[in-house]
Amino acid sequence: MAQPSSGASTDRAEADTGRQPSPAERARSYEQATEKIRAQCIQGRRIICGKILQITTDGLVVESGYTNLMRAPLNKKWLIPGTAQAERAKNLIESNDPGSPCSGLVFLTAPPKSRLAKPRLYDFVVIQAYPAGQYAYNSVGTMRRTVRRFCASLAAAIRMNRAAAGIEPPMIASETK
Repeated sequence: MAQPSSGASTDRAEADTGRQPSPAERARSYEQATEKIRAQCIQGRRIICGKILQITTDGLVVESGYTNLMRAPLNKKWLIPGTAQAERAKNLIESNDPGSPCSGLVFLTAPPKSRLAKPRLYDFVVIQAYPAGQYAYNSVGTMRRTVRRFCASLAAAIRMNRAAAGIEPPMIASETK
């Protein structure tokens, strides 16, 4: 069952009394919603360890579950050449614990930028990422797939989740006139 948002009680108070929430109340509601999303992102973080199957302008489609990529010395960098010896873990079941290895097809957005190494098809990635909704893409021809989207940046994941929830920063008094 859905929990009412922190702004729901303020909305009810507005309907009952006809008064608008103060800027401080709107700011507090926005901060509480943001903190809740941040906590959910941290709780849902995963280690994306897998093979790049597709590169888009928005990010990387990754077949995750290559847990043997988390070994030294491969775990020193987030991007590993496709020539590395790695195979997908058999019978991997994704745990619900924060920081556990991710399993299955995922979309990784906002990967780190590097002037030295650019991601290529069939390279590997090992990176901690935060849940950021879902992503739909064409896998083959017109075949449309929807996968979990993860973001390598916590701040970007919070922004994406806030936007998806329709949570906007409160307007400053001078902006409303």
